[in-house]
Amino acid sequence: MAGVLAHVNSGEVSLAASTAKTVLQIEAANHHRVLLRGLSIMGKGTGTTDTPIRARLLRQTSAGTMTTATAEKNDESDDETIQATSRINATAEPTAGNPIQFWEFHPQTGLMVFFPPGLEPVIKGGNRLGLELLAAQAQTVAVSALFEE
Repeated sequence: MAGVLAHVNSGEVSLAASTAKTVLQIEAANHHRVLLRGLSIMGKGTGTTDTPIRARLLRQTSAGTMTTATAEKNDESDDETIQATSRINATAEPTAGNPIQFWEFHPQTGLMVFFPPGLEPVIKGGNRLGLELLAAQAQTVAVSALFEE
């Protein structure tokens, strides 16, 4: 790993009621590990009585059908090219593998998670890590991920 920090954003993503959706996926390039440093998930909910949204960070064994997203280097003067592939807003869900973390948050709020050094989820070369959200009511969210190659 070259120590290049990068971030990727989903933009606004619509969640259908009671339907799990992968909103963000990062795939490490072959023979290159990626460390997930942090996530932010922000809701645009308006109902105070809406049910919390479930967030699952999980390994995924397929890419599904998703829109390719452009990851940006945090320091634009870094010479290295970002090797990881980022995808957003699944229209056909990837195959879910082992879950890493679970969270719940109210749709009127959000969630920010930064992983302590040495405890970051590792995406092995050629593998994928996805963030899947499930809301009881239709919601809109925006997600960002910070990762290191």
